[in-house]
Amino acid sequence: MNATSYVFGIVAALFVLFVVVEMLRRRRLRERHAIWWLVAGLFALVIGVFPSILTWAADLIGITIPINLVFFVSLIILFLVCLQHSSELTKIESQNRALVEQHTLLELRVRTLEGEPEQGDTRQVPETPSGEVR
Repeated sequence: MNATSYVFGIVAALFVLFVVVEMLRRRRLRERHAIWWLVAGLFALVIGVFPSILTWAADLIGITIPINLVFFVSLIILFLVCLQHSSELTKIESQNRALVEQHTLLELRVRTLEGEPEQGDTRQVPETPSGEVR
């Protein structure tokens, strides 16, 4: 690889780290979501500054082409991000279901206490002499 590739890799890694830190600072990204992006940015920065580490790690693991290690680690990081988001989505869906059930029960209780007919109630509502519905 030439010097331009190394500089591009370092600048890209620094840009990713800057964006993640800035999003954290502005509270547009929570810490638990930023962890994997910070790991990816630091990994890219270390590889950009010390490219021989990538070759050493690939040889250590037994991978012939070092760039394949980069793709493999990137896939693992993205898999972990997806897994984390799926876990949080499941938790939010459960909380949402519980809130909807609680809201429905409270709405039913309010209607019962106020004496209003339920939506599914087919009984006739008595009218007043002026024709208004009570």
